[in-house]
Amino acid sequence: MNPLQLPTINISTGLHRNNSVFFLHFYFNDLIIEKLKSISASWSQTKKCWCLKNSEENLALILELFKDVTKVDVSKIPKKTRFKRDLTTAEKKILNNFYLFLKGKRYSQSTIQTYTIFVADFINFHTKTPLEELTNRDVELFIETVFIERNYSVSSQRQFISALKIFTVFCPQTKINNLSLERPKKSRLLPNVLSQEEVLRIIQLTKNLKHRAIIVLLYSSGLRIGEVTGLLLKNIDILRKQIKVEGGKGRKDRFVVLATSYLPLLHNYLTTFKPALYFIEGPTGKKYSESSIRKFLFKSVQKAGISKKVTPHTLRHSYATHLLENGVGLRHIQELLGHAKPETTMIYTHVAKKDLLDIQSPLDTILLNLDKSDKQEQKFLLSGNKNL
Repeated sequence: MNPLQLPTINISTGLHRNNSVFFLHFYFNDLIIEKLKSISASWSQTKKCWCLKNSEENLALILELFKDVTKVDVSKIPKKTRFKRDLTTAEKKILNNFYLFLKGKRYSQSTIQTYTIFVADFINFHTKTPLEELTNRDVELFIETVFIERNYSVSSQRQFISALKIFTVFCPQTKINNLSLERPKKSRLLPNVLSQEEVLRIIQLTKNLKHRAIIVLLYSSGLRIGEVTGLLLKNIDILRKQIKVEGGKGRKDRFVVLATSYLPLLHNYLTTFKPALYFIEGPTGKKYSESSIRKFLFKSVQKAGISKKVTPHTLRHSYATHLLENGVGLRHIQELLGHAKPETTMIYTHVAKKDLLDIQSPLDTILLNLDKSDKQEQKFLLSGNKNL
């Protein structure tokens, strides 16, 4: 593709909703927009441009994403924020082969990009040192200098160590001892969780049928946002009241509960919008944008008067927490969430055992606890159809 055929992306920095972000300005182009959506950039109606969190990683990701696609102008970014590598031809060849090596190992595209960028940073930092002379002390020096200076998170440091461990397998001639590379302990912050009443308020104040169907599914089945946008219609089994999640995190398949109380809304949504392949589709029939989901959820949360930060993943955290409060065992919650390790699920604490087939979506439990005298309102709450 000739870069001159696509508009230039002009990047500047600034504040948006009290967060430091990159502002990306360019003439409308579908290909550029699709690529930006793939890295979770979002459209700002107030700024009339696309936005992405200001970080060295994201800037490097943008430059990598649009390399050989179109020109990216970073002249308006303060010099201290700019990121530039000065790699030799030999180093570029090694990195390209490492990229192909990761693809061959079937890592996800986002992991491949992240690992390649981290290794490129490391090699660039030690550009005067031959690869075969690099040691564990060079790794420590890179972390002490670059990671501290750029204020990288513990999570980013863990990713860097993981990337380097794989790189030493790909390039064993270095003097880096793979086994002695230690990842810093993962931060175990308690997840942000909504109360059952807050969940209901968000649902009730989401008037758009499609938006409501998405929000209710995120909560009632505990799906990740990428699992919802990638959900195929064929994997929704209404008769068995379950959803098959294909290729979830770690490329694992699993089944999750389809809430009984969600069925009227699901029917209303499907008959109204008539999606062809995916559960939710964009205007052209392709996957729905994750940034669009975050945007309308943010608006619903504001309408509900909820001050805490709420993301699609908050609904997943709330789903797991409410299951625990309803007496579902950790092992079953681990299976429903698709966690590889029980330690990940342990953050939600522990409760009694329950048979998986008897598990009821927390959404059903909430609605059962509503005033039983108002059955009609209970139906209208989700379906959005007063005639049901």
